[in-house]
Amino acid sequence: MAEVLLFHHALGQTTGFLAFADDLRQAGHTVHTPDLYDGRTFDTLERGIAYAEELGFGTIIERGARVANDLPSGLIYAGFSLGVLPAQKLAQTRPGARGALLFYSCVPVSEFGSSWPADVPVQIHGMNADPIFMGEGDVDAARELVAAAPQAELFLYPGDQHYFADPSLPSYDPQAATLLTRRVLDFLARR
Repeated sequence: MAEVLLFHHALGQTTGFLAFADDLRQAGHTVHTPDLYDGRTFDTLERGIAYAEELGFGTIIERGARVANDLPSGLIYAGFSLGVLPAQKLAQTRPGARGALLFYSCVPVSEFGSSWPADVPVQIHGMNADPIFMGEGDVDAARELVAAAPQAELFLYPGDQHYFADPSLPSYDPQAATLLTRRVLDFLARR
């Protein structure tokens, strides 16, 4: 079974985020869910992003790296939206990474190095009409990563929601979330 370091989105550790982690645990995987927000949660994306900006995106990435330093290598790094920042950096730069799961977001590989490691498989998940994923460059970064990395997959789901796999939020899409979870579990089973 896989060991996953899973980072939350800009709303913090919502009950839906924690439920997703529990789904992975119920499938037999070890899942670490560090709280990068020191217990804070937010009810709107705007408030969550404002708090992330107040902390600083570099601080969020550094907090994620500190958590990883206390864990063994050989992890799968996963993140939802804002959580993609530390997950993607660790998958690209920490030796021994076994994979990456990037939900709702992707940044250019050049942010964390010159290329994606050829031996690190990655899945990227987003909605095909999500104004953030499609309109702010994430899908372009995802397509570039898929074109350059031999073990990269991009999954686009019909819809326009950003946090579509979090059942505690109004943006939840049960059909897309079920498919995302199935694909993630298949990915983890191969690691």
